[in-house]
Amino acid sequence: MKIDTRVKTHIKGFDELILGGFPKNSNILISGSAGTGKTIFSMQYLYNGATIDNERGVYFTFEEKKESLIEQANQFGWEIEKLEKKEKIKIISIGTDDISKNTVNDMIEIIKNTKSTRVVIDSITTLSFLTPESMQSGQINNHTIKRFLYSFLTKFKEIPNLTVLFISQKDEKVSDEIATYLCDGVINIDYESLGGDFSRQLTIKKMRKTKNDEDLHPMEISNNGIVIHNLE
Repeated sequence: MKIDTRVKTHIKGFDELILGGFPKNSNILISGSAGTGKTIFSMQYLYNGATIDNERGVYFTFEEKKESLIEQANQFGWEIEKLEKKEKIKIISIGTDDISKNTVNDMIEIIKNTKSTRVVIDSITTLSFLTPESMQSGQINNHTIKRFLYSFLTKFKEIPNLTVLFISQKDEKVSDEIATYLCDGVINIDYESLGGDFSRQLTIKKMRKTKNDEDLHPMEISNNGIVIHNLE
């Protein structure tokens, strides 16, 4: 029996840009400025996985309240609360006051216990503050973040069949530059009107283990979620 080595997002127009989906067991960075659709893209990845591929997923957020994420999903008809009751999706909001040295290990434990194969972490910048040095001194630097993120991503790689999306604000240079180096794939979403109907543009900057389309692609946030178009 052939083993599927691709993780389909089922986002219209996207999977064909990376030969059918993300390579399984990859860490992918979703980078962009505020309001470009990073959260919607990531939530759609989890929702489609649960409803189409019967895969479990976890959304860890340090940035938004759980209720806010569910409200955003409801705009597209994604009934996240029903999927939570069926244990297909789990949304975990971690406030800054709740962050501790054990938070990362707790996240790993949740992923294993829920047998999730899709995970979203929002955001990589907040995650960088979980380094032991950062928590003690309240300051971060490239060396400590790089060492921490390398260790963290390695832990994720050790979980079989897990494919993770890390969200990052594009102007958060320290964590974004380091994560770009460490992650298997990098997707940028920008406001950059090219004279067409859509103001958002998606570019795949890199994707290990597969060929990928490197062109700019207009991105639409439709009533049913994200749609990626070809530039014509």
